[in-house]
Amino acid sequence: MNNAQAVEFARMAMQQWGVRDAVPHLIKNRENAVFEVVQKNGARAALRLHRPGYQSDDAICSEMIWSEGLVKGGMNVPRPIRTVAGDLIAQVPESGRVASMVSWIDGVPLGEGGRAFDWDENAQARLYHDLGNQLAMLHRVSDELTFDNSFSRPVLDREGLLGEKPLWGRFWENPALTKAETELLLVVRERISAVLETLSNDKQHFGLIHADALRENVLVQEGKVCLIDFDDGVFGYRLYELGVAMSQNWHLPNAPALAEALCQGYGLEEDSAPLVPIFTVMRVLASCGWAIPRYSADDPATAGYANRAVEISKRYLNNQPIYG
Repeated sequence: MNNAQAVEFARMAMQQWGVRDAVPHLIKNRENAVFEVVQKNGARAALRLHRPGYQSDDAICSEMIWSEGLVKGGMNVPRPIRTVAGDLIAQVPESGRVASMVSWIDGVPLGEGGRAFDWDENAQARLYHDLGNQLAMLHRVSDELTFDNSFSRPVLDREGLLGEKPLWGRFWENPALTKAETELLLVVRERISAVLETLSNDKQHFGLIHADALRENVLVQEGKVCLIDFDDGVFGYRLYELGVAMSQNWHLPNAPALAEALCQGYGLEEDSAPLVPIFTVMRVLASCGWAIPRYSADDPATAGYANRAVEISKRYLNNQPIYG
């Protein structure tokens, strides 16, 4: 779907929210096509055309229901906006996609992967402390919500991360890997799988998580952070959440300080903190699999994800610090 098609499909979708004349402003056309739109009442909103085949209609509706619950629980996250008919999603048959709309949240992204922060190191630490606090609140509020049997989100447990069919793909089959590198990742997979066997799936360790708290999905407003884009939300390990947040930072000189701030903001018990770097390794491995269907075998991005996975895996197997 090219940009022109995306805009036309967005115009079609907006009619189901009673908006017929406004022009949608394309923000990005990647996994989902995301637009800034203006509602009938003049308020700004974000419209998404969801990527086909990634989440079922039930799962997208469940994401919206979850977000409604988070807003009612006091969190500053995008609030789902229902269609004129009162639905959480709208079908856009011409595009083969479904659409959803949420309230617009002003702010600037915490950053962008692969680029230096715009904040100095002290500000970075403060923001990651606040991010940890927000993730802890997300988990607390989510645990208090009640859903019916139709609620559906993917499960990112040990099988979903490291099984034969990981949710994000068989990372050890990234075509940019050499045979030796593939074997290396398989050794890491086996070792980390043994670590996960020690974690139970009770509420202390497992529950609804955002699972994608990357810099791009964290907005900064007047020195405070808020989470956006719950598209990848799953039932998963709590600590995976923190590992994801560090997955763009693990190689930075101030990564240990960022991790410490994140864990303190979360209120993580001291004996659990050593597990966070291991979950960062898991996220980097998962991303190595995520890249396989999205880039050609000779695309530099494919090799980039593979090289990153190999580098962090070597640190892990050699008992070197993951961060820094």
